[in-house]
Amino acid sequence: MRKPTRSLRGAVLGLVATATAAVVAMAATGPAQAQTQAHAQETLARATAQAVPRSTPGHLVPRELPPHPSSDWYASDVTQGLPETAPFCVEKTLPSAGATHRTFWTEYDTGATQIVVRTGTVAAARQLAAAAEQKIRNCAADWQRTYPQGTASWRDYGALAVEDGAHVYGVHTSYPDSEPGIHLFGVGRDGRTVTIVTWAQMGDYDQAPLADFQRTITTAVVKLYHP
Repeated sequence: MRKPTRSLRGAVLGLVATATAAVVAMAATGPAQAQTQAHAQETLARATAQAVPRSTPGHLVPRELPPHPSSDWYASDVTQGLPETAPFCVEKTLPSAGATHRTFWTEYDTGATQIVVRTGTVAAARQLAAAAEQKIRNCAADWQRTYPQGTASWRDYGALAVEDGAHVYGVHTSYPDSEPGIHLFGVGRDGRTVTIVTWAQMGDYDQAPLADFQRTITTAVVKLYHP
């Protein structure tokens, strides 16, 4: 993975703790005030939510991710734009215009992200997919230049025959006194729509669920089509 950050499990537990504290605080103010606060929070959530058009291409759901041996998968809503934190290796590669995304996590340090970008033309989609693949192929070398004390490598797992094509890659990083990280990437296209699916956890190549991930990216590309 990248240079170590807080675990996904810790982040989820932090969100749960925050939500619990908010409920306790509301209860302490009395029923009328709590109801007013709840209404205000609901209004704010509706005002700030990013509506996703009906024509948005289909996204993966948790059961379509590679099975985790010890946890279920959980997912955010499909949201317009790019994730607040761009997935490893494809930072500054994808446009926010025409993009939607969904993030996935487990109770452990395993997470995934899907980004879908609907471009204006088939040619633009081809260029975007090619740029994303090139960024992934360069990722290990770029990471090692940033962290010269660490080591990084990548593997090309080949193309998948689905719609207008998909390709799967793996990137491994290791930093002294830190757990190694393994990442899988799938880049696929159907017409003028491109999807990138990333999967990551602590570990090495032999711990990557390659066959399951190949099924995941195949499903992701098939779901891009909307009549």
